Amino acid sequence: VITSPEEKMEYAGVTNQFFATVLRPKEAYNSVVWAKSAQVSIPNGKTPVTSVNAGLRLPAATLAPAELKSVGYRIFVGPKHNPMLRKMDKHWGTGWGDVMQYGWFWFVSRPLNALLNWYHAFLDGLAHKWAWGLAIILLTITVRICIWPLHAKSTHTMKRMAKLKPEMDKLKEKYPDDPNKLNTEMMGLYRKFGINPLGGCLPILVQIPVFIALYWVLLGAVEMRDAPWALWITDLSSADPYYVLPVIMVVSMVIQTKLNPTPPDPIQAKVMMMMPFIFGVMFFWFPSGLVLYWVVNNILSIAQQWQITRMIEGGGKKAA
Repeated sequence: VITSPEEKMEYAGVTNQFFATVLRPKEAYNSVVWAKSAQVSIPNGKTPVTSVNAGLRLPAATLAPAELKSVGYRIFVGPKHNPMLRKMDKHWGTGWGDVMQYGWFWFVSRPLNALLNWYHAFLDGLAHKWAWGLAIILLTITVRICIWPLHAKSTHTMKRMAKLKPEMDKLKEKYPDDPNKLNTEMMGLYRKFGINPLGGCLPILVQIPVFIALYWVLLGAVEMRDAPWALWITDLSSADPYYVLPVIMVVSMVIQTKLNPTPPDPIQAKVMMMMPFIFGVMFFWFPSGLVLYWVVNNILSIAQQWQITRMIEGGGKKAA
């Protein structure tokens, strides 16, 4: 049972990754809605599939004997296509767009989805077969441009913290058994040189909601279903069948980690070296469209890191 007789039903539905069936009364009313799954056998020995049986009924208490009551519904059966659902909001009342479940970061997912569709519409006439893959690449470039100032600031912070490592090592030798005093002295050292120790983490924290939002966008985008890209990638909504993209992603993350300044904390340094392989295992089963985003993101990060390092070193030589 999904609703009780005391609750007013506003809508009921069944969804999967790409499609939805939604029943919505024109006016909310007390009702009982139920749904249950069942295995359906397929002829010729094929694997059984799961179907969903659902129904609804008005509680008897809402009708008098021999009373007739007319109830109107709007029924949607089709793909979870965000632009189409948003148009339905204008004609059938708000709420249809919420069929797309984007989780906590829906406010990031929706503009990303709109931008992704806009890029695809622009590229579809130029390179139809490659349009969705190129749209993901353009979206990645857009995100990188937006977080460029944060990334540059983070790199500057990490470089400056790396230069303070000899001073920090001296403090560790001076206060080996007094962690509170050591922490106080280290914070004083940071203040003296105008360093925010959390500044290096800011771009990562900003990318987390973007990554999660894009994950839900690509996972549930019916546009990506069976959308090919290049060579062995025939479906951007499914995992890479040969795991080539995840391997490239791991290699690019290792290069990116090597280019970044080594954290002063040895435990943090070990964690940073392990992260590419931890992410690599996770990404083996992620949609190839999402892995493509992360590969391009890493390549752009490497290019940005090289350029920022070059600018910092060039500025240091001029100052000398």
